[in-house]
Amino acid sequence: MSEPLVLVPGLLCDARLFAAQMPALTARTSVRIAETRLDDSIEAMAQRLLANAPERFALAGLSMGGYVCFEVLRQAPARVTRLALIATQARPDSPEAAARRRELLALAERGELAEIISRLLPLFVHPEHLPRLAELVTAMATAVGKEAFVRQQRAIMARADSRPLLGRIACPTLVLCGRQDQLTPLAVHEEMAAAIPEATLVVLPRCGHLAPLERPEAVTAQLLTWLG
Repeated sequence: MSEPLVLVPGLLCDARLFAAQMPALTARTSVRIAETRLDDSIEAMAQRLLANAPERFALAGLSMGGYVCFEVLRQAPARVTRLALIATQARPDSPEAAARRRELLALAERGELAEIISRLLPLFVHPEHLPRLAELVTAMATAVGKEAFVRQQRAIMARADSRPLLGRIACPTLVLCGRQDQLTPLAVHEEMAAAIPEATLVVLPRCGHLAPLERPEAVTAQLLTWLG
C-alpha cells in the first residue's frame, strides 16, 4: 500500500471531479477528499485539511486545490510525502483574471449562478469533451452553490504568491496539465516544474482545465505512477 492520499478539488467542484480515478486509487491506498466549500481563505482550507488528514500523506490538488496544496506545504511541509499539482499555478492572478473574478462575484451576489456556470464551462473544458461533460460540471457547480462559490472566489483572490515556495518543495512532485488549458496555461506549469527540484511535467493533449474528467484514463495512470 502507498501512503494515504488527500485529493483537493477545484473551484465549483466536488468529489465527482476525481470519481473516475477513485477505483484505481482506492485499490492502491486510502483516499480522502478535502473539504473546500466552508472556508473563505486558502489558509483556513489548508488548516481544515491538515486537521482531518493522516499524519503523513500524499497530496494532489486541481486549480484552487493546488493553491490549497501550496498552503499546506507552507504550514506543515514535513507531513507531505509527495505532491501532484494539476491545472494550477504558483502565480497570483493577472489583472485580467482578477477582473474576471470580480465580475463573477458580482453575478453571484445577484444570485446568477447559472450565468456563472455558462461563462465558466467553455473555460473549464476542451470543446471536444464539452458535450460529454457539460451536464456533470453543471451538476457539481450547482451542488457547490452560490454561497460556497463566493467564499472560494474570495479565498482565491487573496491567495499568496507561491513562487518563492517552489524551490523549497522537497518531495517528488507531479505537475500535470492539459495542453489547451485556458485558465492555467502550459507556461505556468513549465515554470513550476522548472523551479521544483524533484518535479516531473506531464502535458495531456486534447485537454482543457478539468483533466481528471476530460482525460480520465491518462490522469489515473499518471497518478498511479506518481504514487509509486
